[in-house]
Amino acid sequence: MSLENVKNIVLVLSGKGGVGKSSITTQLALSLSLAGHSVGILDIDLTGPSIPRLLGIEASKVKQAPGGWLPVEVHLSQTLPPAPPTTYPLPIPTTALNGSNNEAKTPSSIESTNGSSTIHPPPSSTAPTNGHNPSQPTQIGSLHAMSLAFLLTTRSSAIVWRGPKKTAMVRQFLTSVLWPPTDYLLIDTPPGTSDEHISLVETLLKDVAAPLPPTNGSSNGVSPAPRSKPQLAGAVIVTTPQAVAISDVKKELNFCGKTGVKVLGVVENMSGYVCECCGVSTNLFSKGGGEVMAREFGVPFLGGVPLDGQWGVLVEEGVRPRYGTAANNGDGGDGEDFENGKVNENAEAEEQMNGSEEGVRKREKEEGLLVDKYRNCSLSPVFAEIRRKMVETVETGTAVSVRGAV
Repeated sequence: MSLENVKNIVLVLSGKGGVGKSSITTQLALSLSLAGHSVGILDIDLTGPSIPRLLGIEASKVKQAPGGWLPVEVHLSQTLPPAPPTTYPLPIPTTALNGSNNEAKTPSSIESTNGSSTIHPPPSSTAPTNGHNPSQPTQIGSLHAMSLAFLLTTRSSAIVWRGPKKTAMVRQFLTSVLWPPTDYLLIDTPPGTSDEHISLVETLLKDVAAPLPPTNGSSNGVSPAPRSKPQLAGAVIVTTPQAVAISDVKKELNFCGKTGVKVLGVVENMSGYVCECCGVSTNLFSKGGGEVMAREFGVPFLGGVPLDGQWGVLVEEGVRPRYGTAANNGDGGDGEDFENGKVNENAEAEEQMNGSEEGVRKREKEEGLLVDKYRNCSLSPVFAEIRRKMVETVETGTAVSVRGAV
């Protein structure tokens, strides 16, 4: 089996489509890499593979080697230089929230009075976050990926396969991809509990080792025996806060219970939207549904992930995230323009001095790794905490078995 170099396998599951499984998988992989772990992503969403696009490697092709396929390299293990400082929102008037006061305050000091929004204080680009400090050189682990998209002739090629062919393709991915030494293999799955999921779980449960027994934080000085097989560490369940999504994701938790797959935790995606200019967080799709569901099933809640437009800009355009500037909307202004409510009158002179906005974005797109630019994304510290909880659960063997239907 080609998984012999893999230590831990993590499934990313959801019973609902459109909740952002591929985005969660990608950011979890980047966060693990930033923590020094070697990571692989296996995309088994056969009819809608998104991982190559999110990683910016759509043009890559799979290479054949004796014994199987070589996964596509995203980046190798290396030391990243300190990340540039992240630009965050300037002080804004409280009238932006309640219209009653012109006193300017920093985003971290403002409290909402309207009951629907809160200030999301941006993380400091110089303060350590969960052991990762982007202002210091960072030793990252390697990242490789495998997807059916690498085997298609064009991006728009349709996969029109019946169940048996899907099942055979999933098994081939699990047995024919020659992964390098990998600490964590994340498997991005399609929505539902259908052919791909059944084939995946059956193959893994037959060919991998059971999760480590709980250590309760102590090994009594005895090292665990070396494993000859990878460990199926468990599943990360992705949902959004709405009740319509929660009702479908519950089916995925019941699927885990019936198939014996342990759960590492629940991630609530789209848990609020953070304004790029002022830092105000608004609950567009409600909030807290994922945490309530996790509590109902007795599984850990790993955290909520807000929407961030700069994450979309990063993966679509390859541009390092920047916050607190009107330039994010393409009008060439800056953070002061937002505060004063006017367009920068010296924009033309600034373009001549510093280069046009388009020129800056073009240079940024051409230079730097995705994982390097991700350090400036507001979601990076969010996933650092999610990653910390997940790794702790894997290493202590405390993933939870779902028992009974809810």
